[in-house]
Amino acid sequence: MKGVIPAAGLGARFLPLTKEQPKEMLPVVDRPVIHWVVGEAIAAGVTDLLIITGREKRAIEDYFDGSLRWNRYAKTNGDSLLREIEEFTSKASFHFVRQKDPKGLGDAILQAEKHVGSEPFLVILGDTIHVSKIPVARQLWDVHQRLQHPVIAVERVRTEKIPDYGIVRVDGWLDERILRVGDLVEKPEPEEAPSDVGISGSYVLTPAVFDAIRSTPPGSGGEIQLTDALRILLESEPIYGYKFEGRRFDIGTKMDWFRAHVELTLMNEEYRATALEFLKGLVRDG
Repeated sequence: MKGVIPAAGLGARFLPLTKEQPKEMLPVVDRPVIHWVVGEAIAAGVTDLLIITGREKRAIEDYFDGSLRWNRYAKTNGDSLLREIEEFTSKASFHFVRQKDPKGLGDAILQAEKHVGSEPFLVILGDTIHVSKIPVARQLWDVHQRLQHPVIAVERVRTEKIPDYGIVRVDGWLDERILRVGDLVEKPEPEEAPSDVGISGSYVLTPAVFDAIRSTPPGSGGEIQLTDALRILLESEPIYGYKFEGRRFDIGTKMDWFRAHVELTLMNEEYRATALEFLKGLVRDG
């Protein structure tokens, strides 16, 4: 399975945190965001991984590169997360390509064309963390294997969050989790949205998407939006939405990042008790 992780965005909402480091390298609990994302891809069965970066994102490449010093430290001190990085790189081939200009998610995906060739491929956004028994990426891939057409992860979103999402029009359900996409709209106002079903940031796409991206004019924010490209692709190929099983944490804003950090810390058995005691103390003394 080939996987693509777009990680080329500027991260402007996180300034000044992102002035000298990629947003994807911001810590969540005890590892950077990109570690969570790559972990899901590897667990889903990806054996060939392309990470799309941009200028000043070299730290992402360095993070997954080999290091004699740190490999030796992990073996001597038993650091599980360092060993996990080494395990990632033993299970999948890592590749990196730059998006030269920040022209949007659609353009970032276009940079993967030569790498994925004629094969379907998985996409997970570099700032999206999932917690699930079966990796969400694996769930999507299994649905694609059945239907042989693009599949996008979807979830219901609150009315006030609709302008932050691509929203789909639902043209019927194949079962309780799989829907037929009738249309896609990037970041509509709530009163203009075709539903409250939002695109959540994971996809299995077919190579036909590349021609659709090339035909896509700049949209919201003056960028080439993947949602707009999928709308063009929909004219020639069915697209399905999948209500995934699990929990998603979108590291889109500083408050989203804070919530993810707190909730994922509480889900971690190593830190849960201490974190709960600390938080209860804050509430009691606040």
